[in-house]
Amino acid sequence: QLQLVESGGGLVQPGGSLRLSCVYSGSSRGNYAFGWFRQVPGKEREGIAGISTTGATTAYADSVKGRFTISRDDAKNTVYLQMNNLKPEDTAVYYCAADPYGGPRLQPEVYYYWGQGTQVTVSS
Repeated sequence: QLQLVESGGGLVQPGGSLRLSCVYSGSSRGNYAFGWFRQVPGKEREGIAGISTTGATTAYADSVKGRFTISRDDAKNTVYLQMNNLKPEDTAVYYCAADPYGGPRLQPEVYYYWGQGTQVTVSS
């Protein structure tokens, strides 16, 4: 069983930046691929960024490409999402998830383990 804990969310003005962190623990299996997702009330969960088990490959949704960067530091058991040039439409609860079978993939249904989420609000 893998546990994931996100942090770093908050209130930021349009054009600002935030860095989300996802600390994972509890695995003796080896490396997982990871993804970041977001969800607003009444809408489906959206996959926005994924990173492979080695970190060599990443994938992004068109809505965040060029503004968000996913990275991982396995020495710290942490996955990051650097978010720049934030827009009001980025407001959502952001979730980190782990995929034991490969990646990077952006479909939520392939991910096994999920964190509890962290709120990001972009507003002036």
